[in-house]
Amino acid sequence: MLALLGVVLLGVVAGCSGAGALGGEPGTQTVTVAIVSNDQMKDAITLSPQFEAENPGIRMRFVSLSENEARAKITASVATGGGEFDVVMISNYETPQWAQNGWLTDLQPRIDGTPGYDGNDFIPTVRDSLSYQGHMYSVPFYGESSFLMYRKDLFAQAGLTMPPNPTWPQVADMAAKLTDRAHGRAGICLRGKPGWGEMLAPFDTVLNTFGGRWYDPQWHAQLTSPQVEQAAQFYVDTVRNYGEPGAAQAGFSECATQFGQGNAAMWYDATSAAGTVENPDKSTVVGKVGYAPAPVVATPSSGWLYAWSLAIPKTSEHPDAAWKFMSWMTSKQYMQRVGTQLGWTSLPPGSRLSTYQIPQYQQAAAAFAPTVVNAIRTANPQQPTVGPVPYQGVQFVRIPEFQDLGTRVSQQLSAAIAGRETVQQALEQSQQYASTVGESYQ
Repeated sequence: MLALLGVVLLGVVAGCSGAGALGGEPGTQTVTVAIVSNDQMKDAITLSPQFEAENPGIRMRFVSLSENEARAKITASVATGGGEFDVVMISNYETPQWAQNGWLTDLQPRIDGTPGYDGNDFIPTVRDSLSYQGHMYSVPFYGESSFLMYRKDLFAQAGLTMPPNPTWPQVADMAAKLTDRAHGRAGICLRGKPGWGEMLAPFDTVLNTFGGRWYDPQWHAQLTSPQVEQAAQFYVDTVRNYGEPGAAQAGFSECATQFGQGNAAMWYDATSAAGTVENPDKSTVVGKVGYAPAPVVATPSSGWLYAWSLAIPKTSEHPDAAWKFMSWMTSKQYMQRVGTQLGWTSLPPGSRLSTYQIPQYQQAAAAFAPTVVNAIRTANPQQPTVGPVPYQGVQFVRIPEFQDLGTRVSQQLSAAIAGRETVQQALEQSQQYASTVGESYQ
C-alpha cells in the first residue's frame, strides 16, 4: 500500500500546471492547489494571475486533474498526511467524513472573520452538505443537481413535447424516436465511463427513483433486488440502444462534447453543464436547448446534490495564503469578474443565492437558472429513495468505503454497457462487493 501511494503521489507532482513557478522571490509563498479540470475550474486558473497581482506575496501553482484522477490523488494525499497541497478540491461526499477524521481545517472562523464574504449567502442545502457539526470545512465553488437537457428544435421536428415532469419510460420512448444513427445522432447521452463520480452518479438517481437502494436499514446489500435489476436493465438498454457511440468510456466531458456538437438529442447530467451548453465558444446548440427536471418513476424528484468545493488540509504550510485564494475564488466579487471578463453563462452556478440576483446573469441564464435552483433546493440526500436507508446521499452512499465500492460496481455496469457481461452478472458481482462492505456496519 505504501509503495502504491508513493506512485500515486509521484503522479500528482507530474501532473502540475498553471500560474506561478515552484520557487519565487524571498518572502513569497507558493500555494499549491489540486483542482479538477472542468471548464469552470479552468476559468479560475485563467483568472488567477489577477489574484497574484492583487496579492504580490502569493504565487499560485495548480495541479489540474480529471475527475477520477483528482478523487484518487487528493484522497491519497490527504489521507496519508502527504502535505503536497495547500488547497484541495473535494465535494460534499468527502467534506463531512474528512472533517470528522480531523483531516481538514475548520473554515468557519475564517468565513465569519472575512468582511463581505457572507457565508449565509450560500444555498442552504449546499452549505449544510459541506458542514460538520454546524461548521463549514469546505466552501463551494459551484453546486449542482441533475436535470434533462433536450434539443427543442429536434423535438419540434419530430412532433414531440417534453412533459413538465418527465418519467424515465417517457424519456426512453422519446430517445427511441429521436435516434438517427444514419446521421450520427444519439437519442440521449448517458454516462457509461467507470467511476463512482462518473457513470454511477446518473445511474444512482435512476436506481433511487425506480425504488432501488444500496442497503436496507440493517445494512443488507440490495443490489440484486427486483427494483435495482429493473433500474440497471433500463439504464443499460437505454444507453446501448439510443446512446452515444463508445458509451462505456463516455463520462461528463465526452457527453458535453457530443451534446454540444449536436450529436445527441437529449443529455441527462449535471445542472452545471448548462454553462457549457449555452457558451457559443464551446457549443453549437446555444439557444436550442430546453431544460427539464430529472426524470422520475416512483419518487417525487430524483436530482442529485453535489458541490465542488475548496478545503485546506490540516497539513497545509500556508493556510492563511490558501484562504486568501479560496475566499477570492468563491466570493461574490469573483462572480462579477467571471461575468464581465468571460461571459455571464460562464459563472460557477449553484453556490450563492446572490448569483441569481445579478441582472446580467438572470438574462443570460433565463432558460435554465430556475430549473437549476429548484433542483438543488429539492434534492433530498436524507431520503433519496422509496424505502428507508441507513445512509445519506443521492448519487453516492456517504461511507468511506464507497469510493472503492462505487468504482467497482461502476466497472461492472460499464462492462454490461460494453456487452462484456449481462446486467444480471454485473449485479451479482456487485452484490458480493456491497455485502462485504455492509457486513462491517451490521
